[in-house]
Amino acid sequence: MAIPLSLGVPRSRGPQSLLAELLSGSQDTGPAAGGALGPRVVPASALLDAAGTDAGRIIVGLDVDPAVLRTSEQASYEAVRFHLDCPASQLGDAVALRLPSPLAVFVTADGSDDPGLAETAQQLADAGRIPGLASGRGIGEVADFLAVLAHADVGYVARARDTAEVLALLSGTVASLRGDDVRAALAAPDSTRLASLIPEAAEAVREVLLGVEVHDPALVARELADAGLR
Repeated sequence: MAIPLSLGVPRSRGPQSLLAELLSGSQDTGPAAGGALGPRVVPASALLDAAGTDAGRIIVGLDVDPAVLRTSEQASYEAVRFHLDCPASQLGDAVALRLPSPLAVFVTADGSDDPGLAETAQQLADAGRIPGLASGRGIGEVADFLAVLAHADVGYVARARDTAEVLALLSGTVASLRGDDVRAALAAPDSTRLASLIPEAAEAVREVLLGVEVHDPALVARELADAGLR
């Protein structure tokens, strides 16, 4: 059953705004308009190289065995999430990982018999893991992926190349929750419609789209603000 998202006159949303800590990246940047900048992404290997320092509130990119993190000296930090790039053939191993914070898994193809994007998303959601959506996927694939996440108990995280792709993800997520044409929303995102979401609707969207990794979060935040999003 589609979740109805009401549209209305924009009003102050405070910490529940559509863009609240939406964007992350490797850059250590300051606050952006509307609070769109979230925790930065730090490779686990960099934490090991910075033992004795405080990395703060971050997203940890798992590029080393988690067991190494548990047994080695490293920087102190608060992990909002762990992100893992995983070949499809190793999905079972990824699901079995036990970590102190939520795990988002970006599944990469590694053979002709790889399951589709929607199928791996369903497997991850069923296991209580967060599906990751890499940039560059086709509209049909993303629409099928969102159809899974609109009715799952977990949200998803994404990687985007630019502001246009972030807008498409936001629009597609709204459409999937409303039961609208997701492909059309992905192909032609409407920033005015996004800006008119009432706070409750914006919160529902952000319960599904948990965050987006981009190369330059500050730039994307400014461009989203220029498009009328806060």
